[in-house]
Amino acid sequence: MPQKSAGLLIHRRIAGVFEFLLVHPGGPFWARKDEGAWSIPKGLIGDQEDELEAAKREAEEELGVAVDGDFRPLGSYKQPGGKIVIAWSVEADIDADAIRSNMFTMEWPPKSGRMKEFPEVDRAGWFSLPEAGLKILKGQRAMLDDFLERRGAD
Repeated sequence: MPQKSAGLLIHRRIAGVFEFLLVHPGGPFWARKDEGAWSIPKGLIGDQEDELEAAKREAEEELGVAVDGDFRPLGSYKQPGGKIVIAWSVEADIDADAIRSNMFTMEWPPKSGRMKEFPEVDRAGWFSLPEAGLKILKGQRAMLDDFLERRGAD
């Protein structure tokens, strides 16, 4: 059974134009990657955990702030590696420069025997739809399309 994650596509409207909050993964593997490397705030769903509650928890862990609002289901998205991401959209205006992510520990450099801490998310940013389409991971691009489709139906 594939792993399942839950996340939030956080958006705002500035002068009538939608912007999307994306996060850049921390750690040495992602340090020099930009286009196609950003993500919605998301993470694994715990055993017996409600999917939306997991999405809210993960966003708070990665951003350092609780996200509240009208959460609207977007759908489930199979990632290239097989993981399923269940996403909701929510309108919120978060200060991308003030995020405070949780940390993780890994051996770095590899085979050095030294453990080093890195932020799970090293930065966040607000992006217009065209920018977000370039920055977001390939497996999450459909979230942007689904968001616009659902907004058009509102």
